Amino acid sequence: MLSRKLSVAPMMDWTDRYCRYFLRLISKHTLLYTEMVTTGALLHGDQSRHLDFDPVEHPVALQLGGSVPGELAACARLAEQWGYDEVNLNVGCPSDRVQSGMFGACLMATPQVVAEGVAAMRGATSLPVTVKHRIGIDDLDSYEALVNFVATVADAGCSTFIIHARKAWLSGLSPKENREIPPLRYDVVHKIKQEFPQLEIILNGGITTLDQVEDQLHFVDGVMIGREAYHNPWILAEADRRLFGDDHPIPSRHQIIEQLMPFAEQQHTLGAPVNRISRHILGLFQGQPRARAWRRHISEHAHRAGATPEVILEAAKCVPEL
Repeated sequence: MLSRKLSVAPMMDWTDRYCRYFLRLISKHTLLYTEMVTTGALLHGDQSRHLDFDPVEHPVALQLGGSVPGELAACARLAEQWGYDEVNLNVGCPSDRVQSGMFGACLMATPQVVAEGVAAMRGATSLPVTVKHRIGIDDLDSYEALVNFVATVADAGCSTFIIHARKAWLSGLSPKENREIPPLRYDVVHKIKQEFPQLEIILNGGITTLDQVEDQLHFVDGVMIGREAYHNPWILAEADRRLFGDDHPIPSRHQIIEQLMPFAEQQHTLGAPVNRISRHILGLFQGQPRARAWRRHISEHAHRAGATPEVILEAAKCVPEL
């Protein structure tokens, strides 16, 4: 059974297949999510570019953006064909582009539309179908409205809700501001778990340490970490032991680089520029001596014409092995 005790959030321009491969080297069990992919991009674009991933990445979930039941069903079938472990519907992104496409956080105003999409997806795949959403939007932010949303979507067959513990303002705040300005309300997410004990409730928003994760697991079923896992990926190094009961030896940061190199070389041979991979690993030595030298070497050399993955090894030499 898929464990969602800890997951890394879907993050646009960040959690691509190169990032996920790297994070998987640090934690074997943390659930990883793709960037949000729109149904239109999958049905009318380059499916392989959006969906291909390395088997090493399992467990991995595909996040979809859309609202048309038939299109969501078709994309859920693709998720299963490609071998994903879960398909997730985005009902949390507040950007203008998302709103104009009638998906993302604006869908919280129409729980029945979300329910119809979930029902269509469940009818099209045997994969778990999950929903990621906010605690409210604009002035539709009462607890009663949130309960109605969760109950309506649960009735359509969704049993796992990933709740970003902030409301979203659909006008007046940028997506970045929507991740920072509305106050975190963990208590609301805890209350939803109490209200719906039969559902799996995952808390998202503002978590930066495994201590916080363990504390939240007293109240909810799982925790999703976002930006902290990207900027400080070593936060995941102890996750397998502390959260999943796996006492495998934890490799050093330098050993992670050694494990990454065959993949980096393979992808470079297939045409991927070095910085497509190296940009995701800049935070590996966060808080360590000479971390700035590591970041600087990669930033100055990885984007140059003719750069090879050797740049990563050269940067690693800037950092002492502890």
